[in-house]
Amino acid sequence: ALLPYVPRVPPAALPGKVTATTFALEMPCCVFDGHANASDAVWLVVAFANASDAFRNPPSRDDVPPYERLPTAHSYMTLETAAAAYACPAPSPAVLRVGGDTACVGEGGRDPCNGPLPSPGPYRVKFLVMGCHGPKAETRWSDPILLRRAASPSTIDPAPVRRDSAPVVVASILASLGAALAAAVLGAVGAEAWGSLCRRDPGNGAFAHRSYRTHHIPPALPQPLPPGCGCSPPGLGCFAPRRPGPCPAE
Repeated sequence: ALLPYVPRVPPAALPGKVTATTFALEMPCCVFDGHANASDAVWLVVAFANASDAFRNPPSRDDVPPYERLPTAHSYMTLETAAAAYACPAPSPAVLRVGGDTACVGEGGRDPCNGPLPSPGPYRVKFLVMGCHGPKAETRWSDPILLRRAASPSTIDPAPVRRDSAPVVVASILASLGAALAAAVLGAVGAEAWGSLCRRDPGNGAFAHRSYRTHHIPPALPQPLPPGCGCSPPGLGCFAPRRPGPCPAE
C-alpha cells in the first residue's frame, strides 16, 4: 500500500536538526495503523536524491541493503523499529535521528546500522513496513534533504577565543604604556627646553615681566619748584619721582 504520508524534517527550531552528517525527522505516529501488525517492522530507507527512483523494495529482511553499501548502491535501510512504536496510543519521542550512531563506522556487518551520512547529499527518505513475507506498506519519498557542508580540518581554529582575545588585551596594555611613556618624555624635554630658554637671558626676561606689569602706569609729571628755588626739576623715569630737596644757600 502507498500511504499519503510524506516524511519531513521538523519545521521547529531544535539543536542539531541538520548537521554535516545527521538530520532529524518527524516521528510518523498513527501513519501505519491499519496497515501493520504487532509483528511487523518499520524501516527507514535512505537514498541519494537522484537514486531514489531506482530503489526497489527488498523482498525479505535478508535482502535489506546495509549501511556500508551507500557509497556504491546509493541507498540503504536503517532504524528497524516495531510497528507498535508508531501506533497512536504508544508514547514515543518527537523526532527520529538519522545518522546518529557513530559506532557504525568501521564495524562492518552491524545490522541495522544508523551511521553518519558520508556527504551533504541531498538525500530522500521513506518509511517501509516489512512483514514476514516482505513489504506491506510504504510512505511517499520526502523532499530532498541537504546537509550542512563541513569545513576543512585545516581551517578549524582549535582555540579561537584565546587566540583572538589575548593579543587584543596585550596590545591594548602595551599601547597604553607606550602613550604614557611618550607623554612623560615629551613633558620632560619641554620643561628642560623652557628652563634653558629662561636661563639664557635673565635680564630680558625680568625686564619683559616688569614692563608688562608697569607699562600701563602713566609716567610721573615734573613737580613745580617752590618759589624762589633755582633747582633743576627732577628727571622723568619709570619710578616714582623723588621729592625735591631744599634749595642750597646763596
